[in-house]
Amino acid sequence: MSETRTKRSDAITKGPAKAPARAMLRAAGYGDKDFAQPMVAVVNTWSTVTPCNMHLADLAEPVRAGVRAGGSTPIDFNTIVVSDGITMGGEGMRASLISREVIADSIELVVRGHSLDAAIILVGCDKTLPAAAMALARMDVPGVIFYGGTIMPGRCNGRDLSIQDVFEAVGAHASGDISDGELDEIERSACPGAGACGGQFTANTMAMALAFLGLAPMGAGDPPAIDGAKEIQATRCGKLAAELAHSRVGARQFVTEASLKNAATAVVASGGSTNAVLHFAAIAAEAGVPFSIDLFDELSRVTPVITDLKPGGQFLAKDLYEAGGMGLFGKRLMDAGHFTDTPTVSGRTLFEELSDAVETPGQKVIRSVDNPVKKTGGLRILYGDLAPEGAVLKTAGYSDGSFSGRARVFDGEEAAFKAVSKNEIKAGDVVVIRHEGPKGGPGMREMLAVTAAVAGQGLAGKVALITDGRFSGASHGFVIGHVAPEAANGGPIALVENGDLIRINAEDRRIDADIDWDARRAAFVPRAPNRMGGAFDKYARLVSSASKGAVTIEHSTEHHGNT
Repeated sequence: MSETRTKRSDAITKGPAKAPARAMLRAAGYGDKDFAQPMVAVVNTWSTVTPCNMHLADLAEPVRAGVRAGGSTPIDFNTIVVSDGITMGGEGMRASLISREVIADSIELVVRGHSLDAAIILVGCDKTLPAAAMALARMDVPGVIFYGGTIMPGRCNGRDLSIQDVFEAVGAHASGDISDGELDEIERSACPGAGACGGQFTANTMAMALAFLGLAPMGAGDPPAIDGAKEIQATRCGKLAAELAHSRVGARQFVTEASLKNAATAVVASGGSTNAVLHFAAIAAEAGVPFSIDLFDELSRVTPVITDLKPGGQFLAKDLYEAGGMGLFGKRLMDAGHFTDTPTVSGRTLFEELSDAVETPGQKVIRSVDNPVKKTGGLRILYGDLAPEGAVLKTAGYSDGSFSGRARVFDGEEAAFKAVSKNEIKAGDVVVIRHEGPKGGPGMREMLAVTAAVAGQGLAGKVALITDGRFSGASHGFVIGHVAPEAANGGPIALVENGDLIRINAEDRRIDADIDWDARRAAFVPRAPNRMGGAFDKYARLVSSASKGAVTIEHSTEHHGNT
């Protein structure tokens, strides 16, 4: 690799005035050769708090080897992770979405503060993936995102398990369908070791999306966390980051309207997480690319679900890998005309990458477009009385028809979970959980504890759940999240009362209620903000609507980062 003539890191390594900076760097083990090469940030979200990220410290070494092989100098630093699975159902879950902004901010501060030339970001748990893309898009520096991979399935009583099964077992236990001992056995069996949660939940959804967005090399994220191929991919990704540092190709070359549409198509066609809607809006905002959440609705009308993956289907991410991976999945969609060819960080175009896909004979995970799991996509964007700025309906695995019922209103997740646990929710109910939005939460908690408990009682698809918060990628059933405006901003969801008739029409993309809105508005008394102090209150002051990605800084289409 030839030496790059001018580079960002010259600001700390070149000239007599930078002798103090070089002296500090020499103390950290760097030398003249390191200064002459591009300096590549190896950003790690390693932590022992969660299996999703606990192996990333080991993967960092082959990443560093790849950076060096590409003629660049690795510079290590860490950022944070907040586990969705561990914090789910409690106050700590308010920190999850907020952590996305903190991760992106911290990456920006170190990379820009030390004038580093490029970054490779090692990610695992849910919010680390979009945060990595947001940081690269914001700075417009060369970069690669490397996903640490999925967990292997647990095993209990002859069936594969994921964390979804544990949450649903809680509901089954509450309804008396399983014993204390059975719940304990499922808990102890579900998560066998390192890797992110195993279905097409948020982490695996976003890993797939980043590959089709072009910021992660196709195939690098596929191998499970403990698979021997993971280290090979780590080295590959490190070398690609080094090569991008030499070429100075910034991340905004890959994040475009066309690539965002490709990535959204992949989400829809895989029955992926509703959280992708929120994260795509945030990534687009960071890149200064026009984007509307309506894209997911438009694509769902014309894109079938072709993977049989949990939470709505049968299989897990390791099964997708064994069947032919994201490449085979993408090739099926490419051949049917659902993608546009776009550049990727591998140096090859998306279509070149997908053309290499190989199908495992007899696989049952990835269907053809002509023989889909579901004829239309798994996401709908709804508008109407209750959601003037939009809401997100997840239908993968369930009917796309209508649902009407009487409202059961809860101010906060805990109250709703208590009612579900006491078997107070019945088929036909519309459960409304409010004051859980980005501002009102604060932090826009996920409602997996509630949706899984409902599913565990056999009510998935028989009960509708509506919230201004979020639903986990592992949630399934007739669930509607991201209702905007949220209750804390005086949105119509704040005016709903017990017994109101709620009408949901997935085909017409409507969510309405038979309410005298003027009378309700006149009698409305706003709820006092949920003050939590510190970063939580700061987030509540700054955060935008969920329909705009729940971001905390203003953006324009100008490129500010790559300076």
